[in-house]
Amino acid sequence: MAEQEKSVKLGEVIREFNLEILRTAPDYENVPLRALDINRPGLPLTGFFEHFDTERLLLIGLTEHTFLRDLTPEERRERFDKLMSYPVPALILTRGLDLPEECMEMAEKHNRTVLRSTLQTSMFMSALISSLYNKLAPQITRSGVMLEIYGEGVLIQGESGVGKSEVAIELLKRGHRLVADDAVEIKETSRHTLMATSPELIRGYMELRGIGVIDISRLLGMGAIKPAQEIDLVVNLEPWNDKAVYDRFGLESHFTEILSVQVPYITIPVKPGRNLASIVEVAAMNNRNRKLGHNAAQELTNRMDALFAQQLEEGGAN
Repeated sequence: MAEQEKSVKLGEVIREFNLEILRTAPDYENVPLRALDINRPGLPLTGFFEHFDTERLLLIGLTEHTFLRDLTPEERRERFDKLMSYPVPALILTRGLDLPEECMEMAEKHNRTVLRSTLQTSMFMSALISSLYNKLAPQITRSGVMLEIYGEGVLIQGESGVGKSEVAIELLKRGHRLVADDAVEIKETSRHTLMATSPELIRGYMELRGIGVIDISRLLGMGAIKPAQEIDLVVNLEPWNDKAVYDRFGLESHFTEILSVQVPYITIPVKPGRNLASIVEVAAMNNRNRKLGHNAAQELTNRMDALFAQQLEEGGAN
């Protein structure tokens, strides 16, 4: 599915951070915020506006405030006249600072919203960027079942009817946790990882062919549900094909790309008699082991190479 363009309203940010309103533009609460970052207008206050992103919130901390204080009233008026002429969503002051009178005049002239926080600049900026990224991060929806297995986030995919939900219910009975069934919402976080959640409407529900929709929390308890989980591994289930060549050694790592993030990927062929739940469990544990730097296939290869080298040396000596 296509990536969704998202926005958050300025009013939500004001309420989330309990910002003091110093002046407002018309309909300020509904101003959409789409930028994942913010601007600290150090260079713009000197007159340099190249690459100035007008969709970002403006943040003035102690550094900018000190710079403005050292300017003459005419210089402050001139600099802010230029700054406020751009259609910025809002200007936010930190540390409970006051905006110089000339600057407020220009905010009035250009009808810009001015807000204030009592938090220190670095603390507020970090929290604000994190909040914006959480709300505005790139997001897609994929079909599949998302589970937490031994602490690993496993996204199980495959064509309809291959048995994804059947494998998932067996894993849940073994004590693992469900994040989402059928529709998995995937968001790229600020750590360049993928976070999976379930749409609110179907959270905690699963569909099993022949039985219908079941409520996992009622059947297995609230501990069987997890609201969100990072994706560590993608498992693709496909019907067994006698002509296909499946990886039997696991020496090479395979990846799939989701939202420009590379995620480990394996294919498990489905065949009657295979205990798929156990195989997926082992896949999750093996993936965790690899992240810790242990690769069983590579270790076995190294042992075999060492053995062959030793035999060659002994043969040469004889």
